[in-house]
Amino acid sequence: MDIETTAKAFKELGHATRLSVFRSVVRAGHTGIAVGQLQQRLEIPGSTLSHHISALVNADLLTQRREGRTLYCVANFDMVQKVIGFLEDECCIEEQQ
Repeated sequence: MDIETTAKAFKELGHATRLSVFRSVVRAGHTGIAVGQLQQRLEIPGSTLSHHISALVNADLLTQRREGRTLYCVANFDMVQKVIGFLEDECCIEEQQ
């Protein structure tokens, strides 16, 4: 994973509201969570939530799927693992030299 992609993920997660959104979506697991339910849980306006979801989608941390009239947010667990792996790959590397 390249440093620019990782930096973008961390940048988007560095905002408190986006981190709360992401945390709630991760907690929902692989099935995701309906946007309306997420809005109720976090008690934020729909337009604000939409803005933050968009930023997380653009960073490839979330995906969305529609089922009928309901829009779900799902964590991109592959991307999460890549970000974690990026940090793990760098852990203690200077000690090994």
